[in-house]
Amino acid sequence: MSIESTVVGMAKAARAASLEIAKCPSDKKNEVLIAIADNIEKLASHIQEENRKDLARAKNTGLADAMIDRLTVTDTTIKSMSQGLREVAQLNDPVGSTSKAWLRPNGLKVSRMRIPLGVIGIIYESRPNVTIDAAGLCLKAGNAVILRGGSEALNSNQALAGIVGHVLGETGLPQETVQVVPVRDRKAVNVLLNQEEFIDLIIPRGGEGLIRFVVEHSTIPVLKHYKGVCHVYVDEGADIEMAQEICYNSKVQRPGVCNAMETMLVHQSMAQEFLPKMAELFVKAGVEIRGCPETCRILPGAHKAGESDWPEEYLDLILSVRVVEDMEQAISHIAEYGSSHTEAIVTRDFNRGNRFVREVDSSVVLVNASTRFNDGGELGLGAEIGISTSKLHAFGPMGVEELTTTKFLVFGDGQVRS
Repeated sequence: MSIESTVVGMAKAARAASLEIAKCPSDKKNEVLIAIADNIEKLASHIQEENRKDLARAKNTGLADAMIDRLTVTDTTIKSMSQGLREVAQLNDPVGSTSKAWLRPNGLKVSRMRIPLGVIGIIYESRPNVTIDAAGLCLKAGNAVILRGGSEALNSNQALAGIVGHVLGETGLPQETVQVVPVRDRKAVNVLLNQEEFIDLIIPRGGEGLIRFVVEHSTIPVLKHYKGVCHVYVDEGADIEMAQEICYNSKVQRPGVCNAMETMLVHQSMAQEFLPKMAELFVKAGVEIRGCPETCRILPGAHKAGESDWPEEYLDLILSVRVVEDMEQAISHIAEYGSSHTEAIVTRDFNRGNRFVREVDSSVVLVNASTRFNDGGELGLGAEIGISTSKLHAFGPMGVEELTTTKFLVFGDGQVRS
């Protein structure tokens, strides 16, 4: 079969499967999720054997060490995947829940009910665990899903999808509910992005280049997350020890992820006392500081920041630092250079914290907490399928509920419109 016929066939099959999985009761979906988790643990050696094939190919093709690290399925990865599925099984099922009921003057009873989105296409890089995270969340929300992982992870992804499909078949659900595109050729992505007749939503997970490619070529709605230019603003009068811990964690714990701090903004009244102490901690951790003129005056070892630094997502131990006159300038800086991802304020003033939350337009805004908490698991969603920085139809980490939409229900007693 050609690549086009393969992908089109998968899309048609996914549409048919979506009609079945949408009707699946919560108890059965939860049983399936737990059975998949059990089978992942039982078949760990098979998964890791297939993963070793991917790793060998990746090393031969010169894949970067960071990508190889993401590609590797360890015992911890196996445990994390199975545990994640069990946590998703424990979540409330949003499908079928109703809300916002009201009575019209003519006696019509109107409400809204949550329903699955239908068929979701997910395009991602390297990490085989995304295959299971995505499959689990889509199943819980009553959706069918087509997964197109990176070509470097094809063997791993097919092994995982095979386990999911086996469990679905055993429980009487269509195996086509979860499918992995079985070819490495990038043409498959282009074909997938043009199946608007069968696919309802595309979710890309990966670098900015991948996401922009998907947005430019898709005829299907895309949930976007270009990059994470995240800020921490240290407010006037902030607790210095708290600010140090939050800023350090936001930057250093995992600098290569989208919710790591890329720019630190410091109120001018705090700069002289706060920056030298903070810089000492950062330098010990290997962080390169690129600062505004005032930052460089206080920290002679800092590099001068250029205009291109402020909107930059470094994903590395590099940090932009700017001293600001007041909160208004901090908020203006975020509005100009941010990516609507994650912003935090460290403050002792409740009212100023509330103002920051109201006026900063990002998917997650934190008061006195690290930017690293913008994560579905950390925010109580159980898991996430990605972080949306566009506002249609979700904004921020996407859990089970964000993989559903609503329809109107209207109950009458013979009413007709005049």
